[in-house]
Amino acid sequence: MSIILDANAPETATNQNQASDLIKDSSVETFVQDVIEPSMEVPVVVDFWAPWCGPCKNLTPVIEKVTREAGGRVKLVKINIDENQELAMQLRIQSVPTVYAFKGGRPVDGFQGGQPESEVRAFYERLAGGPIESPVEALLEQAATALANDDIQSAYGLYGGVLERDGEGENEQATGGVIRCLVAMEELEAARQYVDDMPEQLRLKGPVSEAISALELAETGVSGDDLEEARARAEANPDDLQAQFDYGMACFAANQRDAAVDAMIKIIRTDRQWNEDAGRTQLLKFFEAWGPMDPASVAGRRALSTVLFS
Repeated sequence: MSIILDANAPETATNQNQASDLIKDSSVETFVQDVIEPSMEVPVVVDFWAPWCGPCKNLTPVIEKVTREAGGRVKLVKINIDENQELAMQLRIQSVPTVYAFKGGRPVDGFQGGQPESEVRAFYERLAGGPIESPVEALLEQAATALANDDIQSAYGLYGGVLERDGEGENEQATGGVIRCLVAMEELEAARQYVDDMPEQLRLKGPVSEAISALELAETGVSGDDLEEARARAEANPDDLQAQFDYGMACFAANQRDAAVDAMIKIIRTDRQWNEDAGRTQLLKFFEAWGPMDPASVAGRRALSTVLFS
């Protein structure tokens, strides 16, 4: 199955026309019609770059992203200085990346070198005369709400939309959200393949690491259907820590979070070293899977601290 919903869907002709109007490549031959003339109506940002320039490869995608988010209030033109050396000399471009902003046919602002997105956004906001807000945060909030309400398909589509917008792996919250959605849909093989294909550095990011913990727990094969049988064994054998462990895992699978915490806390209180500290290790995995702000995680960490330091 496709990991990201509609990620490979072709753009409509309208979207393609809008993108080509807002962001385009230019040259010395078309500079007047691409930059000077449009700048009489809206600010035009000109990004001077080169294929061999490392900082350019980081800056240009950020500028493109903020341009799209400006919604037509600012346009972007990109100039490859290797192919337009005469123009670079005329505008006294001494290093790349160099960014100029044109208004009324004249350069009015600019900067050199790589810049973080916050600085690029502030630069654009000066040109646009107002805030340029990213829709990504709103999409992530909608996705998280949908996931919490078990509307998995909607959450999956929203997270996929963020990754399509930002680029695969560029948003750790959306990446973690995709993993959680695949787990919720019981697409464990697809989730594992998605995780295995991503860079190791991305796997270590908080939201991604937490989602991977949820995947690993799902991969144990424990089902919520096992809950009643596991509860009966735990109640019949209160001193059997393996029975308590199995009950805690079944509670986790059945999304009975407080009971899952209580089962692991009981193991830690009885014998912390049991099975190489399995109770505490598994409890920490629960916290990662639920997320640090989940009420069960907050209460569970408090209970764990009480046991460990009492």
